Amino acid sequence: ARQPRPRGPRLAIVTNAGGPGVLAADTLLTSGGQLAPLSPATAAALDAMLPINWGQHNPIDLQSDATPERYDQAVEALGRDQNADGVLVILTPTMQSNPTRTAELIQRHSRKIGKPLLASWMGGEATAEGERLLQRAGVPAFDYPDTAAHAFQAMWQYSENLRSLYETPALLPEDAADSAAVEAIIALARAEGRQILNEIESKALIAAYGLAACETQPANDAQAAVAVAEQIGYPVVLKLLAADATHKTDFGGVRLNLHNATAVRAAYAQIISSAAQRGISAQRVSVQPMITGAGYELMLGSSVDPQFGPVVVFGVGGDLVEILRDRAIGLPPLNSTLARRLIEQTRIAQALPGVRGRAPIDPAALERIVARFSQLVADQPTIKAIDINPLYVESGRMLALDARVVLHDAAQTSLPKLAIRPYPAQYISQWQLKGGGPVTIRPIRPEDEPQMVDFHKALSEQSVYYRFFRSITFDRRIEHERLARVCFLDYDRELALVAVQQTAGKDTRIIGVGRLSHQRGSDDAEFALLIADGFQGHGLGTELLTRLVDIGRREQFRRIVGYMLPENRGMIRVAERLGFRIKHALDLATATLDL
Repeated sequence: ARQPRPRGPRLAIVTNAGGPGVLAADTLLTSGGQLAPLSPATAAALDAMLPINWGQHNPIDLQSDATPERYDQAVEALGRDQNADGVLVILTPTMQSNPTRTAELIQRHSRKIGKPLLASWMGGEATAEGERLLQRAGVPAFDYPDTAAHAFQAMWQYSENLRSLYETPALLPEDAADSAAVEAIIALARAEGRQILNEIESKALIAAYGLAACETQPANDAQAAVAVAEQIGYPVVLKLLAADATHKTDFGGVRLNLHNATAVRAAYAQIISSAAQRGISAQRVSVQPMITGAGYELMLGSSVDPQFGPVVVFGVGGDLVEILRDRAIGLPPLNSTLARRLIEQTRIAQALPGVRGRAPIDPAALERIVARFSQLVADQPTIKAIDINPLYVESGRMLALDARVVLHDAAQTSLPKLAIRPYPAQYISQWQLKGGGPVTIRPIRPEDEPQMVDFHKALSEQSVYYRFFRSITFDRRIEHERLARVCFLDYDRELALVAVQQTAGKDTRIIGVGRLSHQRGSDDAEFALLIADGFQGHGLGTELLTRLVDIGRREQFRRIVGYMLPENRGMIRVAERLGFRIKHALDLATATLDL
Protein backbone atom coordinates (compact mmCIF):
# COMPACT_ATOMS: atom_id res chain seq x y z
CA ALA A 1 0.00 0.00 0.00
CA ARG A 2 2.94 2.33 0.53
CA GLN A 3 4.69 1.68 -2.76
CA PRO A 4 3.60 2.22 -6.40
CA ARG A 5 2.19 -0.78 -8.22
CA PRO A 6 4.68 -2.48 -10.56
CA ARG A 7 4.14 -2.08 -14.29
CA GLY A 8 5.48 -5.53 -15.05
CA PRO A 9 6.73 -8.78 -13.45
CA ARG A 10 10.48 -8.10 -13.70
CA LEU A 11 12.32 -7.70 -10.39
CA ALA A 12 15.94 -6.62 -9.86
CA ILE A 13 17.51 -8.19 -6.75
CA VAL A 14 20.47 -6.57 -4.98
CA THR A 15 22.25 -8.54 -2.24
CA ASN A 16 25.53 -8.80 -0.38
CA ALA A 17 25.21 -12.61 -0.03
CA GLY A 18 24.56 -15.18 -2.77
CA GLY A 19 22.28 -17.53 -0.84
CA PRO A 20 19.56 -15.01 0.08
CA GLY A 21 19.59 -13.71 -3.50
CA VAL A 22 18.97 -17.23 -4.81
CA LEU A 23 16.14 -17.72 -2.29
CA ALA A 24 14.45 -14.57 -3.56
CA ALA A 25 15.01 -15.50 -7.22
CA ASP A 26 13.62 -19.03 -6.77
CA THR A 27 10.46 -17.73 -5.08
CA LEU A 28 10.00 -15.05 -7.72
CA LEU A 29 10.30 -17.48 -10.64
CA THR A 30 8.16 -20.26 -9.17
CA SER A 31 5.36 -17.78 -8.39
CA GLY A 32 5.26 -16.45 -11.96
CA GLY A 33 7.57 -13.45 -11.79
CA GLN A 34 10.68 -12.71 -13.84
CA LEU A 35 14.23 -11.63 -13.15
CA ALA A 36 14.84 -8.26 -14.78
CA PRO A 37 17.47 -8.40 -17.56
CA LEU A 38 20.05 -5.69 -17.00
CA SER A 39 20.28 -3.02 -19.68
CA PRO A 40 23.76 -2.30 -21.14
CA ALA A 41 23.82 1.06 -19.37
CA THR A 42 23.04 -0.54 -16.00
CA ALA A 43 25.61 -3.30 -16.54
CA ALA A 44 28.25 -0.67 -17.36
CA ALA A 45 27.38 1.34 -14.24
CA LEU A 46 27.63 -1.76 -12.07
CA ASP A 47 30.94 -2.73 -13.70
CA ALA A 48 32.36 0.60 -12.63
CA MET A 49 31.47 0.13 -8.95
CA LEU A 50 31.71 -3.63 -8.33
CA PRO A 51 34.59 -6.11 -8.15
CA ILE A 52 35.47 -7.73 -11.49
CA ASN A 53 33.96 -11.07 -10.41
CA TRP A 54 30.46 -9.72 -9.54
CA GLY A 55 28.72 -12.08 -11.96
CA GLN A 56 27.25 -9.77 -14.60
CA HIS A 57 23.67 -10.90 -13.98
CA ASN A 58 20.61 -10.52 -11.79
CA PRO A 59 20.55 -11.16 -8.79
CA ILE A 60 23.29 -8.58 -8.40
CA ASP A 61 25.77 -9.78 -5.79
CA LEU A 62 27.49 -6.71 -4.30
CA GLN A 63 29.90 -9.06 -2.45
CA SER A 64 30.26 -9.43 1.30
CA ASP A 65 32.37 -6.28 1.60
CA ALA A 66 29.57 -4.08 0.20
CA THR A 67 29.45 -0.63 1.80
CA PRO A 68 26.37 1.56 2.23
CA GLU A 69 27.62 3.71 -0.64
CA ARG A 70 27.87 0.67 -2.95
CA TYR A 71 24.26 -0.23 -2.13
CA ASP A 72 23.21 3.36 -2.79
CA GLN A 73 24.89 3.49 -6.21
CA ALA A 74 23.48 0.10 -7.26
CA VAL A 75 19.89 1.02 -6.35
CA GLU A 76 20.24 4.35 -8.15
CA ALA A 77 21.40 2.57 -11.32
CA LEU A 78 18.57 0.02 -11.17
CA GLY A 79 16.04 2.75 -10.53
CA ARG A 80 16.92 4.21 -13.95
CA ASP A 81 16.76 0.83 -15.72
CA GLN A 82 13.53 0.53 -17.72
CA ASN A 83 13.97 -3.27 -17.78
CA ALA A 84 13.34 -3.44 -14.02
CA ASP A 85 9.77 -3.10 -12.75
CA GLY A 86 10.83 -3.24 -9.11
CA VAL A 87 13.92 -3.45 -6.89
CA LEU A 88 14.49 -5.74 -3.91
CA VAL A 89 17.43 -4.86 -1.65
CA ILE A 90 18.74 -7.65 0.60
CA LEU A 91 21.24 -7.05 3.41
CA THR A 92 22.87 -9.59 5.70
CA PRO A 93 25.12 -8.38 8.54
CA THR A 94 28.84 -8.68 7.79
CA MET A 95 31.97 -7.07 9.16
CA GLN A 96 31.80 -4.40 6.42
CA SER A 97 28.05 -3.84 6.31
CA ASN A 98 26.38 -1.02 8.19
CA PRO A 99 22.62 -1.84 8.19
CA THR A 100 21.53 1.48 9.69
CA ARG A 101 23.62 3.70 7.40
CA THR A 102 22.62 1.60 4.36
CA ALA A 103 18.94 2.03 5.27
CA GLU A 104 19.45 5.81 5.56
CA LEU A 105 20.81 5.93 2.02
CA ILE A 106 18.33 3.46 0.49
CA GLN A 107 15.23 5.17 1.90
CA ARG A 108 15.99 8.28 -0.18
CA HIS A 109 15.14 6.33 -3.35
CA SER A 110 11.68 5.32 -2.16
CA ARG A 111 9.82 8.16 -3.89
CA LYS A 112 12.32 8.89 -6.65
CA ILE A 113 12.56 5.76 -8.76
CA GLY A 114 8.83 5.46 -9.57
CA LYS A 115 8.73 1.70 -9.04
CA PRO A 116 8.33 -0.58 -6.01
CA LEU A 117 11.30 -0.63 -3.66
CA LEU A 118 11.31 -3.52 -1.18
CA ALA A 119 13.89 -4.61 1.36
CA SER A 120 14.92 -7.62 3.43
CA TRP A 121 17.16 -6.67 6.36
CA MET A 122 18.25 -10.06 7.73
CA GLY A 123 19.86 -10.36 11.11
CA GLY A 124 17.36 -9.71 13.90
CA GLU A 125 18.55 -7.14 16.44
CA ALA A 126 21.68 -6.44 14.42
CA THR A 127 19.59 -4.90 11.64
CA ALA A 128 16.51 -3.77 13.62
CA GLU A 129 17.27 -0.04 13.59
CA GLY A 130 17.82 -0.01 9.82
CA GLU A 131 14.58 -1.93 9.32
CA ARG A 132 12.70 0.66 11.39
CA LEU A 133 14.15 3.47 9.27
CA LEU A 134 12.98 1.77 6.07
CA GLN A 135 9.50 1.10 7.40
CA ARG A 136 9.09 4.73 8.48
CA ALA A 137 10.13 5.83 4.98
CA GLY A 138 7.46 3.63 3.38
CA VAL A 139 9.86 0.88 2.24
CA PRO A 140 8.43 -2.49 3.34
CA ALA A 141 11.24 -4.43 5.05
CA PHE A 142 10.86 -8.20 5.42
CA ASP A 143 12.75 -10.61 7.65
CA TYR A 144 13.28 -13.07 4.79
CA PRO A 145 14.07 -12.43 1.11
CA ASP A 146 11.69 -15.10 -0.23
CA THR A 147 8.80 -13.37 1.57
CA ALA A 148 9.82 -10.07 -0.03
CA ALA A 149 9.91 -11.66 -3.51
CA HIS A 150 6.50 -13.19 -2.94
CA ALA A 151 5.17 -9.77 -1.90
CA PHE A 152 6.45 -8.21 -5.13
CA GLN A 153 4.79 -10.94 -7.20
CA ALA A 154 1.51 -10.38 -5.33
CA MET A 155 1.77 -6.66 -6.13
CA TRP A 156 2.34 -7.46 -9.81
CA GLN A 157 -0.56 -9.93 -9.91
CA TYR A 158 -2.82 -7.27 -8.40
CA SER A 159 -1.72 -4.75 -11.04
CA GLU A 160 -2.26 -7.31 -13.80
CA ASN A 161 -5.74 -8.16 -12.47
CA LEU A 162 -6.72 -4.49 -12.55
CA ARG A 163 -5.31 -4.07 -16.05
CA SER A 164 -7.15 -7.16 -17.27
CA LEU A 165 -10.38 -5.98 -15.72
CA TYR A 166 -10.29 -2.81 -17.78
CA GLU A 167 -8.89 -4.33 -20.97
CA THR A 168 -11.22 -3.56 -23.87
CA PRO A 169 -12.76 -6.86 -25.03
CA ALA A 170 -13.56 -7.74 -28.60
CA LEU A 171 -17.17 -7.23 -29.59
CA LEU A 172 -18.91 -10.59 -29.76
CA PRO A 173 -21.47 -11.28 -32.50
CA GLU A 174 -24.95 -10.35 -31.36
CA ASP A 175 -26.47 -13.75 -32.12
CA ALA A 176 -29.72 -13.85 -30.21
CA ALA A 177 -30.44 -17.09 -28.37
CA ASP A 178 -33.50 -19.07 -29.42
CA SER A 179 -35.31 -18.48 -26.13
CA ALA A 180 -38.49 -20.13 -27.39
CA ALA A 181 -36.62 -23.41 -28.00
CA VAL A 182 -35.06 -23.26 -24.53
CA GLU A 183 -38.43 -22.61 -22.88
CA ALA A 184 -40.02 -25.53 -24.77
CA ILE A 185 -37.28 -27.95 -23.69
CA ILE A 186 -37.52 -26.92 -20.04
CA ALA A 187 -41.35 -26.94 -20.13
CA LEU A 188 -41.38 -30.53 -21.42
CA ALA A 189 -39.10 -31.71 -18.61
CA ARG A 190 -41.25 -29.87 -16.05
CA ALA A 191 -44.42 -31.42 -17.45
CA GLU A 192 -42.90 -34.89 -17.05
CA GLY A 193 -41.70 -34.11 -13.52
CA ARG A 194 -38.02 -34.32 -14.48
CA GLN A 195 -35.13 -32.19 -13.26
CA ILE A 196 -32.53 -33.82 -15.52
CA LEU A 197 -32.56 -33.37 -19.29
CA ASN A 198 -31.41 -36.24 -21.45
CA GLU A 199 -28.47 -35.92 -23.82
CA ILE A 200 -30.53 -34.93 -26.87
CA GLU A 201 -32.46 -32.28 -24.92
CA SER A 202 -29.27 -30.95 -23.36
CA LYS A 203 -27.57 -30.63 -26.74
CA ALA A 204 -30.62 -28.91 -28.20
CA LEU A 205 -30.57 -26.42 -25.32
CA ILE A 206 -26.92 -25.46 -25.79
CA ALA A 207 -27.44 -25.32 -29.57
CA ALA A 208 -30.07 -22.63 -28.95
CA TYR A 209 -27.14 -20.47 -27.75
CA GLY A 210 -25.04 -21.12 -30.83
CA LEU A 211 -22.89 -23.86 -29.25
CA ALA A 212 -22.42 -26.55 -31.90
CA ALA A 213 -23.09 -30.14 -30.89
CA CYS A 214 -22.43 -33.27 -32.93
CA GLU A 215 -25.49 -34.78 -34.59
CA THR A 216 -27.29 -37.05 -32.12
CA GLN A 217 -30.42 -39.11 -32.74
CA PRO A 218 -32.43 -41.44 -30.48
CA ALA A 219 -33.10 -45.12 -31.09
CA ASN A 220 -35.61 -47.24 -29.15
CA ASP A 221 -34.19 -50.66 -30.09
CA ALA A 222 -31.27 -52.33 -31.81
CA GLN A 223 -32.79 -52.25 -35.29
CA ALA A 224 -33.60 -48.52 -34.96
CA ALA A 225 -29.99 -47.92 -33.83
CA VAL A 226 -28.71 -49.67 -36.97
CA ALA A 227 -31.01 -47.58 -39.17
CA VAL A 228 -29.80 -44.33 -37.60
CA ALA A 229 -26.17 -45.44 -37.84
CA GLU A 230 -26.50 -46.17 -41.54
CA GLN A 231 -28.14 -42.81 -42.07
CA ILE A 232 -25.37 -40.98 -40.18
CA GLY A 233 -22.55 -43.08 -41.59
CA TYR A 234 -20.07 -45.36 -39.86
CA PRO A 235 -18.21 -45.36 -37.54
CA VAL A 236 -20.69 -44.34 -34.82
CA VAL A 237 -21.02 -44.08 -31.06
CA LEU A 238 -23.86 -45.52 -28.96
CA LYS A 239 -24.74 -44.10 -25.54
CA LEU A 240 -27.44 -45.00 -23.05
CA LEU A 241 -30.19 -42.38 -23.34
CA ALA A 242 -31.49 -41.98 -19.80
CA ALA A 243 -31.69 -38.75 -17.84
CA ASP A 244 -30.83 -40.45 -14.54
CA ALA A 245 -27.71 -42.19 -15.90
CA THR A 246 -24.64 -40.17 -14.96
CA HIS A 247 -21.03 -41.14 -15.73
CA LYS A 248 -22.22 -43.65 -18.32
CA THR A 249 -18.68 -44.80 -19.12
CA ASP A 250 -18.33 -46.14 -15.56
CA PHE A 251 -20.79 -48.99 -16.23
CA GLY A 252 -20.40 -49.58 -19.95
CA GLY A 253 -23.09 -47.15 -21.06
CA VAL A 254 -20.94 -45.85 -23.95
CA ARG A 255 -19.63 -47.83 -26.92
CA LEU A 256 -17.20 -46.17 -29.32
CA ASN A 257 -15.98 -46.69 -32.86
CA LEU A 258 -18.69 -49.05 -34.16
CA HIS A 259 -18.03 -49.84 -37.83
CA ASN A 260 -21.00 -51.96 -38.92
CA ALA A 261 -24.53 -53.14 -38.09
CA THR A 262 -23.31 -56.21 -36.22
CA ALA A 263 -21.18 -54.06 -33.91
CA VAL A 264 -24.12 -51.68 -33.34
CA ARG A 265 -26.49 -54.53 -32.37
CA ALA A 266 -23.92 -56.03 -30.00
CA ALA A 267 -23.19 -52.62 -28.45
CA TYR A 268 -26.90 -51.97 -27.94
CA ALA A 269 -27.33 -55.29 -26.11
CA GLN A 270 -24.29 -54.65 -23.93
CA ILE A 271 -25.43 -51.13 -23.01
CA ILE A 272 -28.97 -52.22 -22.05
CA SER A 273 -27.64 -55.19 -20.05
CA SER A 274 -25.12 -53.01 -18.16
CA ALA A 275 -27.85 -50.48 -17.37
CA ALA A 276 -30.18 -53.18 -16.07
CA GLN A 277 -27.47 -54.37 -13.68
CA ARG A 278 -27.43 -50.82 -12.29
CA GLY A 279 -31.20 -50.80 -11.88
CA ILE A 280 -31.73 -48.53 -14.88
CA SER A 281 -34.64 -49.79 -16.98
CA ALA A 282 -34.11 -47.52 -20.01
CA GLN A 283 -34.19 -49.12 -23.45
CA ARG A 284 -33.23 -46.11 -25.54
CA VAL A 285 -29.81 -45.17 -26.84
CA SER A 286 -28.44 -42.18 -28.69
CA VAL A 287 -26.49 -42.60 -31.90
CA GLN A 288 -23.91 -40.10 -33.08
CA PRO A 289 -20.91 -40.07 -35.42
CA MET A 290 -17.56 -41.14 -34.07
CA ILE A 291 -15.46 -37.96 -33.97
CA THR A 292 -11.77 -38.60 -34.58
CA GLY A 293 -8.82 -36.32 -35.06
CA ALA A 294 -5.84 -34.72 -33.33
CA GLY A 295 -7.93 -32.38 -31.21
CA TYR A 296 -8.32 -31.75 -27.50
CA GLU A 297 -11.05 -32.84 -25.10
CA LEU A 298 -12.07 -29.90 -22.94
CA MET A 299 -14.86 -29.29 -20.47
CA LEU A 300 -17.31 -26.44 -19.90
CA GLY A 301 -19.57 -26.55 -16.89
CA SER A 302 -21.57 -24.60 -14.37
CA SER A 303 -22.83 -25.23 -10.88
CA VAL A 304 -24.05 -23.15 -7.95
CA ASP A 305 -21.52 -21.99 -5.38
CA PRO A 306 -23.04 -21.31 -1.92
CA GLN A 307 -21.49 -17.82 -1.75
CA PHE A 308 -21.05 -16.67 -5.35
CA GLY A 309 -24.07 -18.25 -7.00
CA PRO A 310 -23.72 -19.74 -10.51
CA VAL A 311 -20.11 -20.11 -11.64
CA VAL A 312 -18.50 -21.17 -14.93
CA VAL A 313 -15.85 -23.92 -15.01
CA PHE A 314 -13.39 -24.48 -17.86
CA GLY A 315 -10.64 -27.06 -18.15
CA VAL A 316 -9.50 -30.46 -19.35
CA GLY A 317 -12.36 -32.81 -20.21
CA GLY A 318 -12.81 -36.47 -21.04
CA ASP A 319 -12.74 -39.51 -18.80
CA LEU A 320 -9.95 -38.15 -16.59
CA VAL A 321 -11.55 -34.81 -15.74
CA GLU A 322 -11.86 -35.68 -12.04
CA ILE A 323 -8.34 -37.11 -11.91
CA LEU A 324 -6.41 -34.35 -13.69
CA ARG A 325 -8.42 -31.52 -12.08
CA ASP A 326 -7.00 -28.94 -14.48
CA ARG A 327 -9.73 -26.31 -14.36
CA ALA A 328 -10.45 -22.68 -13.63
CA ILE A 329 -13.54 -20.95 -12.27
CA GLY A 330 -15.07 -17.64 -13.38
CA LEU A 331 -18.12 -15.56 -12.56
CA PRO A 332 -20.66 -15.15 -15.37
CA PRO A 333 -21.37 -13.32 -17.52
CA LEU A 334 -18.00 -13.32 -19.28
CA ASN A 335 -16.96 -11.11 -22.17
CA SER A 336 -14.20 -12.12 -24.59
CA THR A 337 -11.44 -10.74 -22.36
CA LEU A 338 -12.66 -12.47 -19.22
CA ALA A 339 -13.16 -15.69 -21.18
CA ARG A 340 -9.54 -15.49 -22.35
CA ARG A 341 -8.32 -14.92 -18.80
CA LEU A 342 -10.32 -17.95 -17.62
CA ILE A 343 -8.76 -20.15 -20.31
CA GLU A 344 -5.26 -18.87 -19.53
CA GLN A 345 -5.54 -20.02 -15.91
CA THR A 346 -5.46 -23.69 -16.97
CA ARG A 347 -2.44 -25.83 -17.87
CA ILE A 348 -4.11 -27.13 -21.03
CA ALA A 349 -4.06 -23.54 -22.36
CA GLN A 350 -0.32 -23.94 -22.97
CA ALA A 351 -1.05 -26.75 -25.45
CA LEU A 352 -3.80 -25.02 -27.43
CA PRO A 353 -1.40 -23.00 -29.67
CA GLY A 354 -0.33 -26.42 -31.01
CA VAL A 355 2.06 -29.10 -29.69
CA ARG A 356 3.52 -32.34 -31.06
CA GLY A 357 2.38 -31.68 -34.59
CA ARG A 358 -1.16 -30.59 -33.69
CA ALA A 359 -2.57 -27.55 -35.47
CA PRO A 360 -3.22 -24.51 -33.25
CA ILE A 361 -6.71 -23.85 -31.91
CA ASP A 362 -8.38 -20.57 -32.92
CA PRO A 363 -8.27 -18.69 -29.58
CA ALA A 364 -10.97 -16.18 -30.57
CA ALA A 365 -13.38 -18.98 -31.49
CA LEU A 366 -12.83 -20.72 -28.17
CA GLU A 367 -13.30 -17.43 -26.30
CA ARG A 368 -16.63 -16.94 -28.08
CA ILE A 369 -17.80 -20.39 -27.04
CA VAL A 370 -16.88 -19.79 -23.39
CA ALA A 371 -18.54 -16.35 -23.43
CA ARG A 372 -21.73 -17.71 -25.04
CA PHE A 373 -21.85 -20.54 -22.52
CA SER A 374 -21.56 -18.01 -19.69
CA GLN A 375 -24.44 -16.06 -21.25
CA LEU A 376 -26.54 -19.23 -21.21
CA VAL A 377 -25.79 -19.61 -17.50
CA ALA A 378 -26.67 -15.95 -16.84
CA ASP A 379 -29.90 -16.09 -18.86
CA GLN A 380 -31.28 -19.34 -17.45
CA PRO A 381 -31.60 -19.18 -13.65
CA THR A 382 -33.68 -22.39 -13.64
CA ILE A 383 -30.55 -24.37 -14.57
CA LYS A 384 -28.87 -25.79 -11.48
CA ALA A 385 -25.93 -27.47 -13.22
CA ILE A 386 -24.76 -27.99 -16.77
CA ASP A 387 -21.82 -29.91 -18.21
CA ILE A 388 -20.40 -30.08 -21.72
CA ASN A 389 -17.87 -32.90 -21.53
CA PRO A 390 -16.12 -33.52 -23.73
CA LEU A 391 -16.02 -30.32 -25.74
CA TYR A 392 -13.93 -31.47 -28.67
CA VAL A 393 -11.77 -28.72 -30.19
CA GLU A 394 -9.35 -28.79 -33.07
CA SER A 395 -8.40 -26.44 -35.86
CA GLY A 396 -11.62 -25.46 -37.62
CA ARG A 397 -13.96 -27.59 -35.49
CA MET A 398 -15.44 -27.25 -31.99
CA LEU A 399 -18.22 -29.66 -31.01
CA ALA A 400 -20.02 -30.66 -27.82
CA LEU A 401 -19.81 -34.47 -27.85
CA ASP A 402 -21.88 -34.86 -24.71
CA ALA A 403 -23.96 -32.56 -22.53
CA ARG A 404 -26.05 -32.81 -19.40
CA VAL A 405 -28.39 -30.23 -17.84
CA VAL A 406 -29.93 -30.35 -14.36
CA LEU A 407 -32.79 -28.00 -13.44
CA HIS A 408 -33.69 -26.57 -10.06
CA ASP A 409 -36.68 -28.13 -8.36
CA ALA A 410 -39.86 -26.64 -9.81
CA ALA A 411 -41.08 -25.96 -6.27
CA GLN A 412 -38.02 -23.81 -5.49
CA THR A 413 -39.23 -20.21 -5.34
CA SER A 414 -35.93 -18.42 -4.65
CA LEU A 415 -33.28 -19.12 -7.29
CA PRO A 416 -29.56 -18.34 -6.79
CA LYS A 417 -28.48 -14.93 -8.06
CA LEU A 418 -25.39 -14.09 -10.05
CA ALA A 419 -22.54 -12.46 -8.15
CA ILE A 420 -22.16 -9.98 -11.02
CA ARG A 421 -25.28 -8.35 -12.34
CA PRO A 422 -25.58 -9.26 -16.03
CA TYR A 423 -26.02 -6.82 -18.88
CA PRO A 424 -29.46 -5.18 -18.36
CA ALA A 425 -30.87 -6.08 -21.78
CA GLN A 426 -34.37 -5.12 -20.60
CA TYR A 427 -33.39 -1.47 -21.10
CA ILE A 428 -32.69 -1.85 -24.84
CA SER A 429 -35.25 -0.14 -27.07
CA GLN A 430 -35.67 1.74 -30.32
CA TRP A 431 -36.40 5.43 -30.82
CA GLN A 432 -36.89 7.75 -33.77
CA LEU A 433 -34.63 10.80 -33.89
CA LYS A 434 -36.41 13.91 -35.13
CA GLY A 435 -35.36 14.21 -38.74
CA GLY A 436 -32.51 11.76 -38.25
CA GLY A 437 -33.72 8.19 -38.56
CA PRO A 438 -33.84 5.25 -36.12
CA VAL A 439 -31.71 5.15 -32.99
CA THR A 440 -31.05 2.28 -30.61
CA ILE A 441 -30.88 3.28 -26.94
CA ARG A 442 -29.20 0.67 -24.78
CA PRO A 443 -26.95 0.28 -21.74
CA ILE A 444 -23.28 0.89 -22.40
CA ARG A 445 -20.93 -2.08 -22.85
CA PRO A 446 -17.17 -2.50 -22.33
CA GLU A 447 -16.85 -3.07 -26.08
CA ASP A 448 -18.10 0.49 -26.71
CA GLU A 449 -14.77 2.10 -25.88
CA PRO A 450 -13.64 2.61 -29.53
CA GLN A 451 -17.01 4.22 -30.36
CA MET A 452 -16.66 6.47 -27.31
CA VAL A 453 -13.41 7.81 -28.76
CA ASP A 454 -15.28 8.79 -31.93
CA PHE A 455 -18.08 10.26 -29.82
CA HIS A 456 -15.64 12.62 -28.09
CA LYS A 457 -14.40 13.80 -31.47
CA ALA A 458 -17.90 15.16 -32.10
CA LEU A 459 -17.97 17.29 -28.93
CA SER A 460 -17.27 21.01 -28.85
CA GLU A 461 -15.34 22.66 -26.05
CA GLN A 462 -18.58 24.19 -24.79
CA SER A 463 -20.32 20.79 -24.57
CA VAL A 464 -17.37 19.39 -22.66
CA TYR A 465 -17.36 22.39 -20.32
CA TYR A 466 -21.10 22.11 -19.66
CA ARG A 467 -20.79 18.40 -18.83
CA PHE A 468 -17.60 18.37 -16.73
CA PHE A 469 -17.63 21.97 -15.42
CA ARG A 470 -14.12 22.46 -16.78
CA SER A 471 -12.15 22.14 -19.98
CA ILE A 472 -10.56 18.74 -20.64
CA THR A 473 -8.33 18.15 -23.64
CA PHE A 474 -9.36 15.55 -26.20
CA ASP A 475 -6.27 13.43 -25.50
CA ARG A 476 -7.11 13.35 -21.82
CA ARG A 477 -10.76 12.48 -22.46
CA ILE A 478 -9.94 9.44 -24.59
CA GLU A 479 -7.24 7.89 -22.40
CA HIS A 480 -7.90 4.17 -21.99
CA GLU A 481 -7.78 4.33 -18.19
CA ARG A 482 -10.51 6.99 -18.22
CA LEU A 483 -12.79 5.51 -20.88
CA ALA A 484 -12.48 2.06 -19.33
CA ARG A 485 -14.13 3.37 -16.19
CA VAL A 486 -16.85 4.95 -18.32
CA CYS A 487 -17.62 1.77 -20.27
CA PHE A 488 -16.90 -0.95 -17.66
CA LEU A 489 -19.72 -0.61 -15.16
CA ASP A 490 -21.07 -2.50 -12.20
CA TYR A 491 -24.71 -2.27 -13.23
CA ASP A 492 -25.77 -2.54 -9.59
CA ARG A 493 -24.09 0.81 -8.89
CA GLU A 494 -24.20 2.70 -12.14
CA LEU A 495 -25.96 2.53 -15.47
CA ALA A 496 -25.22 4.50 -18.61
CA LEU A 497 -27.42 4.58 -21.70
CA VAL A 498 -25.91 5.23 -25.12
CA ALA A 499 -27.86 6.36 -28.16
CA VAL A 500 -26.45 4.52 -31.17
CA GLN A 501 -27.15 5.46 -34.78
CA GLN A 502 -26.39 3.42 -37.90
CA THR A 503 -24.09 5.15 -40.34
CA ALA A 504 -24.10 4.68 -44.12
CA GLY A 505 -21.34 2.08 -43.82
CA LYS A 506 -23.41 -0.02 -41.41
CA ASP A 507 -21.04 0.81 -38.54
CA THR A 508 -22.57 2.21 -35.37
CA ARG A 509 -21.76 5.56 -33.82
CA ILE A 510 -22.67 6.87 -30.41
CA ILE A 511 -24.44 10.23 -30.51
CA GLY A 512 -25.49 10.63 -26.87
CA VAL A 513 -24.82 9.28 -23.38
CA GLY A 514 -26.99 9.43 -20.26
CA ARG A 515 -25.71 8.23 -16.91
CA LEU A 516 -27.42 7.31 -13.65
CA SER A 517 -25.14 6.77 -10.64
CA HIS A 518 -26.21 5.44 -7.25
CA GLN A 519 -25.03 7.79 -4.53
CA ARG A 520 -23.45 5.73 -1.77
CA GLY A 521 -25.14 5.69 1.60
CA SER A 522 -28.47 6.92 0.21
CA ASP A 523 -31.41 5.95 -1.97
CA ASP A 524 -30.62 8.80 -4.39
CA ALA A 525 -29.15 8.65 -7.87
CA GLU A 526 -27.36 11.35 -9.86
CA PHE A 527 -27.96 11.82 -13.57
CA ALA A 528 -25.75 13.36 -16.26
CA LEU A 529 -26.23 13.82 -20.00
CA LEU A 530 -23.87 14.49 -22.90
CA ILE A 531 -25.09 14.84 -26.49
CA ALA A 532 -22.92 15.15 -29.61
CA ASP A 533 -23.11 18.70 -30.95
CA GLY A 534 -24.64 17.71 -34.28
CA PHE A 535 -27.60 16.05 -32.53
CA GLN A 536 -28.45 18.65 -29.91
CA GLY A 537 -31.93 20.14 -30.20
CA HIS A 538 -33.45 16.99 -31.73
CA GLY A 539 -35.13 15.68 -28.57
CA LEU A 540 -32.41 13.15 -27.71
CA GLY A 541 -31.55 14.69 -24.33
CA THR A 542 -35.23 14.65 -23.31
CA GLU A 543 -35.59 11.02 -24.40
CA LEU A 544 -32.48 9.88 -22.52
CA LEU A 545 -33.49 11.67 -19.33
CA THR A 546 -37.03 10.26 -19.59
CA ARG A 547 -35.58 6.76 -19.75
CA LEU A 548 -33.20 7.42 -16.85
CA VAL A 549 -36.18 8.51 -14.75
CA ASP A 550 -38.01 5.32 -15.69
CA ILE A 551 -34.96 3.23 -14.76
CA GLY A 552 -34.70 5.10 -11.46
CA ARG A 553 -38.25 4.06 -10.62
CA ARG A 554 -37.63 0.43 -11.61
CA GLU A 555 -34.46 0.37 -9.51
CA GLN A 556 -36.48 1.86 -6.60
CA PHE A 557 -34.46 5.01 -6.05
CA ARG A 558 -36.02 7.67 -3.81
CA ARG A 559 -35.09 10.62 -5.99
CA ILE A 560 -32.88 11.67 -8.90
CA VAL A 561 -30.58 14.68 -8.72
CA GLY A 562 -28.58 16.47 -11.41
CA TYR A 563 -26.11 19.36 -11.29
CA MET A 564 -25.75 21.90 -14.11
CA LEU A 565 -24.02 25.17 -14.78
CA PRO A 566 -26.49 28.10 -14.76
CA GLU A 567 -25.55 29.01 -18.34
CA ASN A 568 -26.50 25.49 -19.55
CA ARG A 569 -30.06 26.67 -20.19
CA GLY A 570 -30.95 23.94 -22.67
CA MET A 571 -30.32 21.18 -20.11
CA ILE A 572 -32.18 23.11 -17.41
CA ARG A 573 -35.22 23.44 -19.68
CA VAL A 574 -35.18 19.68 -20.40
CA ALA A 575 -35.18 18.91 -16.67
CA GLU A 576 -37.98 21.40 -16.02
CA ARG A 577 -40.18 19.82 -18.73
CA LEU A 578 -39.83 16.44 -17.02
CA GLY A 579 -40.93 17.78 -13.62
CA PHE A 580 -37.58 18.38 -11.93
CA ARG A 581 -37.42 21.16 -9.35
CA ILE A 582 -34.60 23.58 -10.17
CA LYS A 583 -32.74 25.31 -7.36
CA HIS A 584 -30.43 28.07 -8.56
CA ALA A 585 -27.26 29.11 -6.77
CA LEU A 586 -24.57 31.54 -7.81
CA ASP A 587 -22.47 28.96 -9.71
CA LEU A 588 -24.67 25.85 -9.81
CA ALA A 589 -28.20 24.76 -10.68
CA THR A 590 -29.53 21.64 -8.92
CA ALA A 591 -32.36 19.63 -10.50
CA THR A 592 -34.29 17.26 -8.19
CA LEU A 593 -37.12 14.82 -8.93
CA ASP A 594 -38.82 12.79 -6.20
CA LEU A 595 -39.72 9.32 -7.41
